[in-house]
Amino acid sequence: MNSIDMLEIAAAIVALLIAIIGHEIMHGWVAYKYGDNTAKHAGRLSINPLIHIDPFGSILVPLMTYFLPMLLGASSGFLFGWAKPVPVNIQTVIRNGGYNAAMQVSLAGIAYNLFLATLFSVILLSLAQPTETDGIGYVFAYLLVIKLLLINVVLAVFNLLPIPAFDGAHFITYLALKYKVRAVAEFFAKAEPYGMIVIIIILVTPLKIPLVMWPIEGLLHLLLN
Repeated sequence: MNSIDMLEIAAAIVALLIAIIGHEIMHGWVAYKYGDNTAKHAGRLSINPLIHIDPFGSILVPLMTYFLPMLLGASSGFLFGWAKPVPVNIQTVIRNGGYNAAMQVSLAGIAYNLFLATLFSVILLSLAQPTETDGIGYVFAYLLVIKLLLINVVLAVFNLLPIPAFDGAHFITYLALKYKVRAVAEFFAKAEPYGMIVIIIILVTPLKIPLVMWPIEGLLHLLLN
């Protein structure tokens, strides 16, 4: 493993932490704007990464998704993971802002990821590709911008999927409750424990191509053109 590989891995780790921690904080911050102090009282609106890291979702899963494909012969893997969910009392949010507020809380993390993806796509287009004469600082910064773009796009796409326990499913649940379509909300509530099984099935089957890869490629094309 050469120095560029090490820089790329370091950049990917930093980018992943920025993407997933900010995603969770935004859920709590929007809920706080609607009178829910749960996340604030738990100290989860802090940018301190140590209080947000989940040993499984922030360490083990990213290592597996990045290195396992490489061990199986792929040129590289991709980073995917999550931080500890920020606690939110959604009933307080609904009481103060209705189901529209609950939908805003659901989409807050995705909005954060899309904002960062857009920001770093603009930055990337303004940067020159590193050359052999550039210092290690510039090379790392360039790689970090690329990883911040890619990882935020991946997280936004994944969380938009209407998979139980994911943000997309939460949004649909509150949208259904707003229009009194309770059967939909009840379905997602019952299916929530199986969300991770669904995502694993998607990742290990051809379903990942239309559901994940095509949206990621489409969004990257839109941002970079």
